[in-house]
Amino acid sequence: MPTTDFLKNRAVPVVLFVALALIPVYAQVFDDRFVMLFATRILILAIAALSLGFILGLGAMVSFGHAAYLGLGAYAVGILAYHDIWEAWISFPAAILVCAVFAAVTGAISLKTRGVYFIMITLAFGQMAYYTATSLSAYGGDDGLTMWGRSEFFGTSVFSNDTSFYWLVFGTLLAAFLFLKMVAASRFGRVLKGAKQNEARLQAIGIDPFAYRLTAFVIAGVIAGLAGALMANQAEFVAPAYMSWHRSGELIVMVVLGGMGYLHGAIIGAVAYLVLEEVLSGYTQHWRLIFGPLLILVVLYARGGILGAIKGRAP
Repeated sequence: MPTTDFLKNRAVPVVLFVALALIPVYAQVFDDRFVMLFATRILILAIAALSLGFILGLGAMVSFGHAAYLGLGAYAVGILAYHDIWEAWISFPAAILVCAVFAAVTGAISLKTRGVYFIMITLAFGQMAYYTATSLSAYGGDDGLTMWGRSEFFGTSVFSNDTSFYWLVFGTLLAAFLFLKMVAASRFGRVLKGAKQNEARLQAIGIDPFAYRLTAFVIAGVIAGLAGALMANQAEFVAPAYMSWHRSGELIVMVVLGGMGYLHGAIIGAVAYLVLEEVLSGYTQHWRLIFGPLLILVVLYARGGILGAIKGRAP
């Protein structure tokens, strides 16, 4: 099968999701709770990376403040839990609403700019959210906020069981992937691709891409906010560090590492990044000194990331 056809069909995503679905089986057979918890963290960050990959690959929107939505979603759950509101049907919609409003307001301003100016203004909004969180002394300030438990769903503790929680995160990732895949293949997605290639031509035929870009920006923010809500539940802890520019940079690295232009590339990048971090940090605390050159090699010699390397080597 030609490489292009292989990458464009469903083979790679199907293999990826099947492999992820087998992790609970492995953890149960070998009684390895660490693998389950580590894989859950990977999937949560994969959701955030997927949302960034959507606007980065489809609309060329390089948001350097995307982690703000991760933090906002986490704080929505954490603050409600602090006030003894544990129901997921309340906290999760609250996280979605907060992220949607923040994305709509900041996106409407940021999308008036292009290039490095867009990068800088999204970074500024992300840092604004970060410093706002550090100033919330009632909710732990810079030290963060501890949640004494996980969210409930109509009184049931489905979030408390590690296996059940893994399947919840897995289902969220799969649903987000299928939804964004559908959006990318729709007329909406084609407009975003057209604006990325030649915005002037779209405007010449009467299509203003601003509303499309803003909608995509809000969608990405909401999905990242869901990842933040799940992260708060897994860690049972919320901190301003969730929305720092360092985390935004990590999400961009995940997208680039996996391969921009393919939604499943962001998921593969998240898996590769976190596995490399875990392995390399086992050898040295200065693991970034090793990871940095590896990333440079990927950028130089596999410009499509991991998927690009597969494409270059496949017959």
